[in-house]
Amino acid sequence: MSNNGSNPALKIIPLGGLHEIGKNTCVLEYNDEIVLLDAGLAFPTDGMHGVNIVLPDMTYLRENKHKIRGMIVTHGHEDHIGGIPFHLKQFDIPVIYGPRLAMALLAGKLEEAGVSDRTELRTVRPRDMVRIGAQFFVEYIRNTHSIADSFTVAIHTPVGMVIHTGDFKIDHTPVDGEHFDLHRLAEHGSKGVLCLISDSTNSEIPGFTASERSVYPNLDRIFSQAPGRLLVTTFASSVHRLNLILDLAARHQRTVAVVGRSMLNVIAHARNLGYLKCSDDLFQPLHGINQIPPQKILILTTGSQGEPMAALSRIANGDHRQIKIRSGDTVVFSANPIPGNTIAVVNTIDKLMMQGAKVIYGRDQGIHVSGHGCQEDQKLMIALTRPKFFLPVHGEHRMLVKHAETARSMGIPPENMVIINNGDIVELTPDSIQIGGKVPSGVELVDNTGVVNARVLKERQQLAEDGVVTVAVAISWQGELLATPEIHLRGVVTSLERSLLQRWVSEVMTETLRDRWADLARSDGEGQVEIDWVGLQTQLEREIQRMLRRELQSDPLLVLLMQNPLPHSQPSSSTPSPSPSPSPSSVRPALRQRSTAGVAS
Repeated sequence: MSNNGSNPALKIIPLGGLHEIGKNTCVLEYNDEIVLLDAGLAFPTDGMHGVNIVLPDMTYLRENKHKIRGMIVTHGHEDHIGGIPFHLKQFDIPVIYGPRLAMALLAGKLEEAGVSDRTELRTVRPRDMVRIGAQFFVEYIRNTHSIADSFTVAIHTPVGMVIHTGDFKIDHTPVDGEHFDLHRLAEHGSKGVLCLISDSTNSEIPGFTASERSVYPNLDRIFSQAPGRLLVTTFASSVHRLNLILDLAARHQRTVAVVGRSMLNVIAHARNLGYLKCSDDLFQPLHGINQIPPQKILILTTGSQGEPMAALSRIANGDHRQIKIRSGDTVVFSANPIPGNTIAVVNTIDKLMMQGAKVIYGRDQGIHVSGHGCQEDQKLMIALTRPKFFLPVHGEHRMLVKHAETARSMGIPPENMVIINNGDIVELTPDSIQIGGKVPSGVELVDNTGVVNARVLKERQQLAEDGVVTVAVAISWQGELLATPEIHLRGVVTSLERSLLQRWVSEVMTETLRDRWADLARSDGEGQVEIDWVGLQTQLEREIQRMLRRELQSDPLLVLLMQNPLPHSQPSSSTPSPSPSPSPSSVRPALRQRSTAGVAS
């Protein structure tokens, strides 16, 4: 699209963070230059078996990696920086600008992933302005959020000023004393903001989001009343909350043991940078607290979202080597479940209670506040920036719609805003905003070995839901079964005898060989026969799968292991040679030939 036929539009392309919570990733493109704004991850849903993290589909950036000039990082939460190490394995990012804490956390991730040489990390401070490429000038504006060192960004582009709020709330009494730079926002608003791209997470909730300091009295009360050990869990990256908890630990003379790799990592970096202020003697390693009276112990742990491998989940399951729940323990969930994690969290709470712990959780306890602004925070952001165009981001669909309604109540016309999906191309000019196309979007799933493609995920889902049927068979070069097929069922619920299923499979294969062999076995004119074994296997799989669906009333994963004699043993005449029936041990090596299901992939 062109601006009055002359200047190109600024393209804003979110690849993640829309119609969902997490994996916030946005592309800003002008001419042949791309700047990335954050690159986060999300956590898998129950149906994503074996998947560790969820990333946005980065096909568009892989195809346009030559245009990438740099990245803007707004803060250090995983849903904003967690995807960067994975993306750097696919394409370089010349430079990444971001706050000190975010860059410290990111540096460790890149080093661990072995990609620290694929980019350059540069730290920024409030009101710093950086140039990325020839077209983008970015100013970092201090905001308030649930993590220290968080920023809104003002992006100067050829079409006008674009402000991206990042994650924010307006906290007038921040724990670290670093106030939201509302004055700078107002200055930009008075000069003219073309478009506001704004966080929508709490757009359904009236009023202002409470200050982080509001949880302090309630946590103080819990600390004073706990008769034995205290176990407190919160988001590892919630540095302000950690500050309050550590301050209360010192006040109530409790020694702190930290459990969980991410918690240890964040605390170490935050203390080095001065965001956490506490003495060294407040901490003891986990093995050193056994001689301390229970009422003098605070265990600070990960696992507030019920993550299976987090420390608190392992404690609840009785799998932690060093910590077992005792009668008299108090466990505090200083966090609310994010969407999708509620079941995992309540299951963890139940298990802790069953072991005798008193568990304190829930919104009515006043021990957690959000890091995202509610409707009045969002109104104040719009009032200060006074944008011509408005783009709600970071939230599920109903949140985006509600945020747009709030913007309309602030005087922004409906035609001056768009509600979009991941992958939509928003084309912005000084006079218009519209959706101008779409790029590939979706998810990339990652487990311990790499990217899990759609086929493998479907197979895992089949395994979990309907089990697996393995059929092993030997077939001669004349298209005959050399023995009755072996069949094995794993995770398949059926009242049918295995011998009956084995007979049905044998009949299906015999019939398929009789009907299809002539099409798959062709003579080369010199007495040799060329057989399309791959085509044969595909035909057999199709017919066996159809029979299994019909008879089992389910859709198990089928693995067909097909063995045939080696080519040199092919008879030279049309007279069949006698072949011994294969033993089970001679059939099983057929896995080397081909496995249709990819169970071992």
